[in-house]
Amino acid sequence: VVHADETSLNMDGKRHWIHVLSAQNCTLFGLSPRRGTEAMNAMGVLPEFNGTLVHDHWKPYYTYVCTHALCNAHHLRELTYAHEEDGQRWAGNLHKLLLELRDAVELAGGALPEGQVKRWRIRYRKILGRGDTECPAPVPDTTSPRRGRLKRSKSRNLLERLRDYEEDVLRFMERPDVPFTNNQGERDLRMTKVQQKISGCFRSEDGARAFCLIRSYLLTCQKNDVAPGEALTQLLNGEWPRLLLDKFKFFEVSTE
Repeated sequence: VVHADETSLNMDGKRHWIHVLSAQNCTLFGLSPRRGTEAMNAMGVLPEFNGTLVHDHWKPYYTYVCTHALCNAHHLRELTYAHEEDGQRWAGNLHKLLLELRDAVELAGGALPEGQVKRWRIRYRKILGRGDTECPAPVPDTTSPRRGRLKRSKSRNLLERLRDYEEDVLRFMERPDVPFTNNQGERDLRMTKVQQKISGCFRSEDGARAFCLIRSYLLTCQKNDVAPGEALTQLLNGEWPRLLLDKFKFFEVSTE
C-alpha cells in the first residue's frame, strides 16, 4: 500500500509541485514544475507499481494500472458541505454511515466478515439511491443545440463519484492494510508546508531538490526507528544506516 499526495510550493515567485509517495517503511519526495503524470513518472515508482494506491481521487492517479483506494476524510468534508450548504439530506446520512462503518471496521480488528460487508453495501447504495431522487441529474433540453455532458452541481458530482467508485471508497472495510483516510501521505507532506510558512519560498531548484532528498532520507529512517540525529551522523560519516542495507537492497552504497 502506497499513499500519494502533492502540494504546491513557491520557488522564488514561481509555482512548483512536490509529490510524495509514502509507504509504511519508506517515503519518497519528488519536485517538478508540473503537477501530473509527467512529474510522478519521473519519480520512477508508479509506472511499475502493482499494489494499492491510496489518494484523494485526483484524476491523474487513475492513469496508473493498479488497485485504488480513496481517502474518506475528503469525502467527509465534501459530504459536510453538501449537507450544510446545499441542504442535501442524503449527504448527511452518508456522512453518518461512513463514520459508523469506520468504527465497525476498527471494532472488528481491521476488516469486516463477508456477511457484514454485504449489509453495509446495501445501506450505502440505498442512501445514494435516495440521493438520486433528492439530487437528480440534469435533464437535457431537447430544444437546445448544445451537446455533451450537462453541467452538474457539486453535490450531484459527488453523488455520482461515490456511486461510480464504490469499490475504491469502501475498500478499507475488507482490507486490513487499507486505511480509512490518506492521512499518512498528508502527514509526510506537512513539514513542506511548515518550511514554506517559515521561509516563504525556496530560492533555487537545487535547494528544493536537496530538501526533498533530505526529507525522503530522514522520514524513511524515522519509519524504521532510526532517529534523525543518528541518521545524519552516519550519513556525514560516510555510512548508511543498517536499515538501508538490510531492507532496501536497491541502494548502491557509496562513501563518496
